[in-house]
Amino acid sequence: MPVSVVVGTQWGDEGKAKIIDLLAESHQIVARYQGGHNAGHTVVVGKEKYALQLVPSGVFYAHVTPVIGNGVVVDLPTLFKEIDTLESRGVTCSRLKVSSLAHLIFPWHQAHDAISESSLGENKIGTTLKGIGPAYADKSRRVGIRAGDVRDATRFKQLVRDRAVAEQKILTALGGENLNVSEIVDNFAALGERLKPYVSDTVNFLHDALDRDENLLLEGAQATFLDIDHGTYPFVTSSNPIAGGACAGTGLGPRDITRIVGIAKAYTTRVGSGPFPSELLGELGDKIVDIGREFGTVTGRRRRPGWLDLVMLRHAVRLNSLTEIALTKLDILDTFTTVRVCVGYELNGKELAGYPDDPQLLGQVIPKYVDLKGWNKSVSAVRNYSDLPEQAKALIELVEKRVGVPVTMIGVGPERNECVVRK
Repeated sequence: MPVSVVVGTQWGDEGKAKIIDLLAESHQIVARYQGGHNAGHTVVVGKEKYALQLVPSGVFYAHVTPVIGNGVVVDLPTLFKEIDTLESRGVTCSRLKVSSLAHLIFPWHQAHDAISESSLGENKIGTTLKGIGPAYADKSRRVGIRAGDVRDATRFKQLVRDRAVAEQKILTALGGENLNVSEIVDNFAALGERLKPYVSDTVNFLHDALDRDENLLLEGAQATFLDIDHGTYPFVTSSNPIAGGACAGTGLGPRDITRIVGIAKAYTTRVGSGPFPSELLGELGDKIVDIGREFGTVTGRRRRPGWLDLVMLRHAVRLNSLTEIALTKLDILDTFTTVRVCVGYELNGKELAGYPDDPQLLGQVIPKYVDLKGWNKSVSAVRNYSDLPEQAKALIELVEKRVGVPVTMIGVGPERNECVVRK
């Protein structure tokens, strides 16, 4: 049975959670494969709005087992706050499984994040300061502490104490504040006890589910152009959101994956610093932000708006082997007289053959646009592709022509049922 991957194709905030929630109805397992509690996945169910940071988006279905995979770094206070909030609103998390191989985030990681970002001055990355990057760094340095370590309470406490003492020396040398080692050890001992029932051998669990012919959905956080290898480095995240990261972050093999859905907004946004060829400054940009409520789910920061960039999207198709695209937030463009789409880049008077491998060059390119007529009517009630305005269809057909894969889903509103699904 198929394993589907959902991946963002821009700089995040594409509406992945809505599509994951829609697809989860036909899947038995939804697994997060990378990132940490910097994800801001918003799901609207009826009149209820949920913002998820760690718990997979399929948690709202009774038949779905949500899994936090080995590629995720887990902040326990955030995880349990999220679980408690969901449970208080009638959403059970009793089926949640957390990989024994997933690494944990500790207060010293957040301290390192703050010191590092502060030291960069005007060249700040724009990190969320949640300790995610330093946690991944410790994983690579082979000094991290994993979720499975909580199974032995005595050993876990000693691991936390040893790391806290070692990090205290480093942080004070860097000018940071002292850690309260005893308090950290006690707090995480309690959190570790609470984590125990959720800890699972998720790698074998997922493979056993495949053997039972169950459908698996793998959920990425952030997006393609925030990928640590393929994004606009150094303005990137600390892991691999691309579809290839789904294998490393869950333990499933490449041949298990049969469907890769790329999520793209009908325009583009990014948070934080970094190059942005189709960025919109001024009145039109403000209009997108206001209508689309483009403020970070986790940070509240205003997102930088821009037109849809098909050079980026075509590159995302290549990097992820996308089988299809879900185009979200089409309704945000309902009142625009003209909708612009970037279809090429020029540099020093010459058109580039594709997406440049140098982020410095990306910051210098001149975008080439195709101007499409707006549809000047609401599409929120549309459920069949044939009922979309011809001008909206022209946008979708341009996307398909330029990037080479079909647009199979079109988001026309925030709720799970406000979507056009093409057969």
